[in-house]
Amino acid sequence: MKKIILFILLVTAGYTYGQQKQVVTKVFKVAGNCEQCKKRIENAADIKGVKNSKWDEEKQSLTVIYRSDKVTEQQIKDAVAKSGHDAEEVKAPNSKYAELPDCCKYRDKKCEVKK
Repeated sequence: MKKIILFILLVTAGYTYGQQKQVVTKVFKVAGNCEQCKKRIENAADIKGVKNSKWDEEKQSLTVIYRSDKVTEQQIKDAVAKSGHDAEEVKAPNSKYAELPDCCKYRDKKCEVKK
């Protein structure tokens, strides 16, 4: 009986260990110009498995905290690119880039905010 209980405990412990969350923080380059871009980029990165995302306009980078057992870095970059923003090696489709407001067209010009 002791052997059976020990076996059950070992199997349960192994299963629990295998189910641990793999939380990862990554930073990668994402092009954009303004607050509209920030909102669009962060919303695009908000897919299943992503816990938090923050785009930094000055650094042109997106910091993402996600569960690597639920989503990959590549999937996040693809989602951001589909919103019209280049995410490192994943270039946004030209059709999606063309849909961006004029102020957000980072390939063509910088956003000029009137003060």
